Amino acid sequence: MSETVRDTGERRTGRLASDTEAPGGNEVVSELLEAAGEGGDGGPEPGMQRMREAARGAAIQAEETGGLGRLGRPMDRRSPFFIGMTGAAGVVVTIALVELLIRARTVLVLIGLALFIAAGLDPVVNWLTRHRVPRWAAVIAVVLGVLAVIGGFLAAAIPPLAAQTSNLIAELPHYAHTLQDHNSQFGRLNMKYHVEQRLSHLLATRGSSLVGGVLGAGALVLGALASTLAVIVLVIYFLAGMPRIKLFAYRLAPHSRRARVILIGDEIFTKVGGFVLGNVVTSVVAGLGTYLWMLAFGIPYPILLGMFVAIMDLIPVIGSTIGGAVVSLVALTVSLPVAVATLVFYIAYRLAEDYLLVPRIMGSTVKVPAVVSLLAVLVGGTLLGIVGALVAIPAAAALRLLLHEVTFRRLDRS
Repeated sequence: MSETVRDTGERRTGRLASDTEAPGGNEVVSELLEAAGEGGDGGPEPGMQRMREAARGAAIQAEETGGLGRLGRPMDRRSPFFIGMTGAAGVVVTIALVELLIRARTVLVLIGLALFIAAGLDPVVNWLTRHRVPRWAAVIAVVLGVLAVIGGFLAAAIPPLAAQTSNLIAELPHYAHTLQDHNSQFGRLNMKYHVEQRLSHLLATRGSSLVGGVLGAGALVLGALASTLAVIVLVIYFLAGMPRIKLFAYRLAPHSRRARVILIGDEIFTKVGGFVLGNVVTSVVAGLGTYLWMLAFGIPYPILLGMFVAIMDLIPVIGSTIGGAVVSLVALTVSLPVAVATLVFYIAYRLAEDYLLVPRIMGSTVKVPAVVSLLAVLVGGTLLGIVGALVAIPAAAALRLLLHEVTFRRLDRS
């Protein structure tokens, strides 16, 4: 049997030696054979003869496999050189990854936020696709709905801000005249504390710093707009390709564990989607309650502040508290009793949201204890600011699921 294989190999080698073109029309191998045959007058060089044999073997394997040949023997992973190179490469790769994370942390936060929002909106897209709506149309409908909410907030916020800014500019000459009037309250404060002189000195000595601060604020606003646009574009792409993204993530797991990874991953995506949708529902309730309360007591700007409270309520634990404090301060412009009543209203609403709305709306999906939620929001806010506070609770829910399904089971069996 071995002699037959050897004869067959010799016949193939002889055919290759006689032909200038490799089997299967492999032009690259043919060029290598011709180059290896150039040895001058004394024939091929000894080293070139070995290369000619390697090129013949490559042509034979290309003909037999119809591709790029067969895998060779693996490297000896226990050799000292391989162990040393592997350890050094691991250290270099780790340092490079840490440096990459530090330099690209802003972009990675935006990508993570967009993926989080897309995972939260994906259940709505899936619901539309189950009702025979094409996925691209479902994605466009969901994104347009989100943009309509943002546009409504801006439409309600910009006119009052513009009106108040115009009123402030119109009142500046009156305020300057009041500072010069010694009989007015501002005039007496100016005489006692030299407010006008201090302002003139501040503008004279630090005028350039103030201008730089204004320009820096403008750059910050432009950067925020650019980041918002980037997140919106990423959300659209992630929503459109969410099934392929899930398949790619699941394919990274070994085949023997891939089924369980798919089940756990789908459960995590379900928790994220349930949290986002439930958070939107509670925010809408908070905004409507604020609007009706302000309308009933004559507090100014009910639409603007109602949308502000709804957006702030998207931030767990602390969002509604901040929104309630702002509305209570605005209520002081009406009267002190109205401000106190508004503060009591938000305290009562916060208790109702924590013990009635949240357990009923998100209790069946997220299932995170209140203490864990508070700690997660505090840690996430410290690490990543508002974005960290926003994604803290679903991240804690995913970690809790992994602990119960993987870590605790292995510890119980050990």
